[in-house]
Amino acid sequence: MIGDWLDIGPISQIEAGTARTLPVEGGEEIAVFHTMRNEFFALRNKCPHKQGPLSQGIVHGDVVTCPLHNWNISLRSGKALGDDEGCVPTIPLKVDAGRIYLLRSAVIGTGETDTAQTRAAA
Repeated sequence: MIGDWLDIGPISQIEAGTARTLPVEGGEEIAVFHTMRNEFFALRNKCPHKQGPLSQGIVHGDVVTCPLHNWNISLRSGKALGDDEGCVPTIPLKVDAGRIYLLRSAVIGTGETDTAQTRAAA
């Protein structure tokens, strides 16, 4: 159902290998990533380590490297990779007719999903 999805604009607004942010009134900012493989992903724009802005990180494959401390975060699962531990909430995303859509309930709920799993390890 189209009412369940928020149209956030055309895919052309995000260059391959980069990300753009989407502010959410009353919620957490979302980062939308466009990979070099022409895939799109959306995550809460905070690294689980020190809340670094993932949208400013380097995108490689289906991973983003946090610009603050080089943590690698899976764009597919939101999980920290390697020896690092933590997870960033993912936002369901779909592309249809050249436009990007985010699941409305996941966007609206981003301010309420902060759990121990998403907080930084000491």
